Amino acid sequence: MDDKEALRVGAAVRRRRRSLGLTLAAVAARSGLSVPFLSQIENERARPSTRSLERVADALETTQAALRAAADSARTVDVVRGDCETGAAEAGIRRVVRGGHQLAAKEYTGEQDTGREYQHRNDEIMYIADGAAEVEAEGRAYRLERGDTLYLSGGVRHRWRTTEPGTRILVVAVAEHIDATFDRDR
Repeated sequence: MDDKEALRVGAAVRRRRRSLGLTLAAVAARSGLSVPFLSQIENERARPSTRSLERVADALETTQAALRAAADSARTVDVVRGDCETGAAEAGIRRVVRGGHQLAAKEYTGEQDTGREYQHRNDEIMYIADGAAEVEAEGRAYRLERGDTLYLSGGVRHRWRTTEPGTRILVVAVAEHIDATFDRDR
């Protein structure tokens, strides 16, 4: 298995585990591998050996070949056209990344006043493509204008609203189903 294939297999392992309704602890018990190692595999921070992948596949009631095939199908190139309806339930909100990927992104257009406070477990950025917005984060107010970007680390409480007609905001975040971690030694 080459490095690129090993990295892609993590998402396939996670999808299969979730489709079976299993926790990492359950897969660990079935495979004899540790929860932290399985988490690293799923988050593509560890490359399983052939033997480890075989144990994971057995625990997930599948085969290495099936996981590799699912990993190959995980490679995605997807164009979302500006005039494409992508399933947003609210007016002025458009998903710009489809599916359950490690990246979530939405475009907000027009007058938006969420009126509620958010606190996501993962990082996100807010980019003002046109217009302006006000964001309150951790008790402080920020005025953002065209071209400005605001970074919010996971756990930051915030709320926002547009302040000009025709405002377009792109919000990009690490998907909620991902446990985002980083190596402090780098």
